[in-house]
Amino acid sequence: MKKLVVILFFILISQSSIAQLFTGEQILNNENFDKDRFSYGYFLGLNNYGLNFEYKDKIYDETGQDVTEIQIDKGFGFSVGLLGNMRINDYFDLRFEPGLFISSRTLHYNKNYFSGYDGYADYDFIADTDNVLERELKSTYVHLPLLIKFSAKRINNFKPFIVGGLSMSLNLNSNEDNEDDNNSGQFRMKKNTYYYEIGAGIDFYLEYFKFTPSIRGVFALSDELVPDDPSKGPSPWTDNISSMKTQGIFINFTFQ
Repeated sequence: MKKLVVILFFILISQSSIAQLFTGEQILNNENFDKDRFSYGYFLGLNNYGLNFEYKDKIYDETGQDVTEIQIDKGFGFSVGLLGNMRINDYFDLRFEPGLFISSRTLHYNKNYFSGYDGYADYDFIADTDNVLERELKSTYVHLPLLIKFSAKRINNFKPFIVGGLSMSLNLNSNEDNEDDNNSGQFRMKKNTYYYEIGAGIDFYLEYFKFTPSIRGVFALSDELVPDDPSKGPSPWTDNISSMKTQGIFINFTFQ
């Protein structure tokens, strides 16, 4: 994912150079737009959240096949938020982009996973049903990133940039404090998560406003898993997971 962001940035720079080569000098729109100390806007976008699992042990079925890995079905969600930008100099800006991010992920366990782990044989008779093999994770995040934007020199009416920083999110759908766990069909996630982010984009200076498409990779620094209650017995859903961290892609369209 990190390589994808870097590649896209160089593509954006190449497009800017090619456009300048063929278009030459143009009338500048909003020539003094970036001179203001503070500027504001809003964004709409798409998000695609995944999960990176680390496991304690390898689990094999009766044939010796590795069934450890949990498969993740990811879908695109919707994002909306605000932008506050503080100009530092001609090349650097400090940005705060609070937003609401709606996403959904589904975890799929291999049906042989339950019988392959010692102590889980009791689950054999139900291991072919969706309520055991699947866990749907619906999340609504209040996402709060603080970012540094580094821009190239403006070329006619557009300017490429890279951006990076730290962020945190509050999961409004978190069931961290719920006493029910996977034994009752509840896969629990923590409320607060911390991330680092890196991305790239282009500012387009239009006649009446600035339009900015961008792409950003988001990588969790903290574990989001709430393990199942050990007093209820062994849990085939969480016992073998040592950490569960979000990885995601944001595609934003910003208007200033």
